[in-house]
Amino acid sequence: MFNVRSFAAALALLVCLPAAHAQVTKLRFQGAFPTSSLFFENSKYFADRVKAMSGGRLQIEMLPPGAVVPPFEVLDAVHKGVIDGGHTAPAYWLGKNRAATLFGPAPGGPFGMDMLDYMGWLYEGGGLALYREFYQKELKRNVVPVPMTAVNNQILGWFKRPLKNWADFKGRKCRQTGITAEVFSKAGMNPVNIPGGEIVPAGERGVIECAEFVGPAEDMKIGFHTVWKYVYMPSMHETATVVELLINGKVWNKLPEDQKAIIQSASLDATLRSQLIMNKLNAEALTELRTKHGVKIERTPEDILVNTLKAWDQIAKEEAAKNPFFRKVLESQRSYASKVVPARLSIVPPYELGARYYWSK
Repeated sequence: MFNVRSFAAALALLVCLPAAHAQVTKLRFQGAFPTSSLFFENSKYFADRVKAMSGGRLQIEMLPPGAVVPPFEVLDAVHKGVIDGGHTAPAYWLGKNRAATLFGPAPGGPFGMDMLDYMGWLYEGGGLALYREFYQKELKRNVVPVPMTAVNNQILGWFKRPLKNWADFKGRKCRQTGITAEVFSKAGMNPVNIPGGEIVPAGERGVIECAEFVGPAEDMKIGFHTVWKYVYMPSMHETATVVELLINGKVWNKLPEDQKAIIQSASLDATLRSQLIMNKLNAEALTELRTKHGVKIERTPEDILVNTLKAWDQIAKEEAAKNPFFRKVLESQRSYASKVVPARLSIVPPYELGARYYWSK
């Protein structure tokens, strides 16, 4: 005799079988940022979103920096398949090709772009194709870059003693990475390039007397305020920075299209979320730094902001003259910015106008 309940139960079991027996892909990514940082927390959030969106079919384990290789070796480790992917920063690869600085950590945006403009260039202006070309053809690394985690707007940095003007950088040993080190070298700074997790220990030992990393919340989280008591903001040296996921090319190509789409969607989700969280945490951090830790929060002198852009323009012009790929990317960014930035300048009221009207005190 036909039993409706038995049939329904059997049908439900059949429907569930594909999910229950779906192949699970497990990947190992390594971070390049301190485990106490918001960077690392955001990479864990990304991994959680990937797992949830894929129904558990794609699982990414985010390893801490140094778990497999040092932070500055993540790119080559991903290329060789030592790890499946990494969460790192284009600025770390400046020594391989100086065009690396144009994929996030470029002064002034560049050309006045903020993070939304920069992401617009990537996704709507041909930037992602150039990003892949940079790694796969210029660096000859079999990796797929995916933008992930906003880092703007970076503050100028933390200092042992007050900073008066551009010329006052002369002789100071400061932690800087990428092209920023060269920008401030124009003022006579002695830059020291070290990964994020080594900044505070270097400051404690007196190896450096000043440093930049991200901003109030992120920097406080890893202990900058325990070493330096003067912090200057804002800055023009990294106004639109987004760091990256690097995924081994063979691993990427083996993923089904839906899982590639999940990674791309989760990375956009995590990037926007990182900026939203950063805005709130920075506000809380500024209050805590002032009231609890006695940090002196100072306004960056205007001549430093302007000279940062002037120094960068000089460096970019010289590099474009001798590096064809650098010129290719820079011209693409200039073309996109020439349309979008002036339009936004006309359409969007200055943030400062409303902010000062309500909060000038």
